[in-house]
Amino acid sequence: LLFVVGTVSCTLFLAVNGLYSASDDVIELTPTNFNKEVIQSDSLWLVEFYAPWCGHCQRLTPEWKKAATALKGVVKVGAVDADKHQSLGGQYGVRGFPTIKIFGANKNKAEDYQGGRTSDAIVDAALSALRSLVKERLSGRSGGYSSGKQSRESRGGDKKDVIELTDDSFDKNVINSDDVWMVEFYAPWCGHCKNLEPEWAAAATEVKEQTKGKVKLAAVDATVNQVLASRYGIRGFPTIKIFQKGEDPVDYDGGRTRSDIIARALDLFSDNAPPPELLEIISEDVLKSTCDAHQLCIISVLPHILDTGASGRNSYLDVMLKMAEKYKKKMWGWLWTEAGAQSDLESSLGIGGFGYPAMAAVNARKMKFALLKGSFSEQGINEFLRELSVGRGSTAPVGGGAFPKIHSVEPWDGKDGELPVEDDIDLSDVDLDDWDNKDEL
Repeated sequence: LLFVVGTVSCTLFLAVNGLYSASDDVIELTPTNFNKEVIQSDSLWLVEFYAPWCGHCQRLTPEWKKAATALKGVVKVGAVDADKHQSLGGQYGVRGFPTIKIFGANKNKAEDYQGGRTSDAIVDAALSALRSLVKERLSGRSGGYSSGKQSRESRGGDKKDVIELTDDSFDKNVINSDDVWMVEFYAPWCGHCKNLEPEWAAAATEVKEQTKGKVKLAAVDATVNQVLASRYGIRGFPTIKIFQKGEDPVDYDGGRTRSDIIARALDLFSDNAPPPELLEIISEDVLKSTCDAHQLCIISVLPHILDTGASGRNSYLDVMLKMAEKYKKKMWGWLWTEAGAQSDLESSLGIGGFGYPAMAAVNARKMKFALLKGSFSEQGINEFLRELSVGRGSTAPVGGGAFPKIHSVEPWDGKDGELPVEDDIDLSDVDLDDWDNKDEL
């Protein structure tokens, strides 16, 4: 019995300590090999300091392994059991798990990794840091490595689009605003805040542009504006909160790189945005302004009004509106025209004269399009757009390499179509007697 219990406890012990193994591409680091492997190396290193019992570390493990495999031969990826090797963790100021450090050209100045905890985010940060390292070598600077700090500043560290808020200005700007606000509460002496600053500034500029100012990035000095800090229970720096009209503020707990912040801001924007307008192509301006402003424009050619009537046409438009709502996060443009109204456009998109209703998705920058092959229904269109959104589906160049001439037409009035009125024939001058005798002529 004692033997069995001992075996079970030993197995549990091994499981707890087994976050990484020799078969992984993650290099296990200890006080014995750390100096030789990392400090004396010319390579860029990403090192995770973890504890086997830490839930966040356990969740990070598969992502860390995946990143290590992707970066193999490019960037070294290591891990230190800092619970077991506390002296090594203490040497690098590790106070929580997991802590990730970047060791670049100057191995004595390791930098904290502030990004997201997905393999994609880790790889992006590694490649960004590697680029900075190579550029420093190219310019003859081999020391003082800063993990992308120089490149971050050159990518838009200007704080012009970060809105500074105070105890006095906060409520009138943020509370009851129709816009979404992402607010960073910081302390000037906080190292993590200083690391975040260029990322926050760069994100603010791009978010302002991409959301047309509908999502705003702001900052509050919590050491000065203590009313706000107290109201929102700020206890650590930086703390980022999201404010939306009619809702309680929520904590932002994503990554702290520019790309992470922008991704979340665009999600917030699209969640709050109305579905895009569905416009009839009544002029060249409607087509060009829509297709030039969006990654893709979805163009439907609906049957002639005499073939469907108003109710039939509205049912097609309803399907398009539902799909526009479903895919609104993609921020595509949505257009429609009546069969025959823009025959040159139809021909350039391979539709041309039959098979209505039809749909094409056009990339105006590349002048390529894809055609809906399935049914013009929610299911058929959804499958078509889903394939496009993941980069699949066959495409063809737009005929002529550019949009053809677009004819100006009257917009649909929402009514059933009417057959053209034939001219009345005046028969008053016709001698009917002559017609009666026409067989005799």
